Amino acid sequence: MINSILLYIGSSLITVWGIANLIPTRAIVRGFGAISEDNKKIITMESIAEGITLCFIGVLVILVTSLSVFPDKIAIIVYLACAIMLFVMAILNTLTGARTSILPYKICPFGKQWDVLVLSND
Repeated sequence: MINSILLYIGSSLITVWGIANLIPTRAIVRGFGAISEDNKKIITMESIAEGITLCFIGVLVILVTSLSVFPDKIAIIVYLACAIMLFVMAILNTLTGARTSILPYKICPFGKQWDVLVLSND
C-alpha cells in the first residue's frame, strides 16, 4: 500500500514538473535574444520534448500502478525503466541546464533524483 502511495506521489510530481517545463517555453526562447529561427525552433523543440517526456513517464507510472496487481513483474520493469530514464535526464540536466543561472534548471536534477529513488524502491 505504501509503495503505491509513493508511486502515485512521485509520478504525479514528475507529471507536474513536465507541465511546468512546457509552460515557460516561449519565455525561455525569448530569453536567448536575437538568434536565428532555426535556433529558436531547436530550443523550442528541446523544451517541449523534455516536458512531454516527463509527462509521459509520470502518466505511464500512474497507469501501470493503477492497472496492475502488485507485485507484477511487468510493472516492476516499467518502474525501473522509468527510473533509469529519469536518472539519465537528471545527469543531462546536471551537465547542461543546472550550470545556467536559471533557478528551475538548477533544481531540476534534484527533483528527478527524488523520483528515481521512489520508482527504484519497488
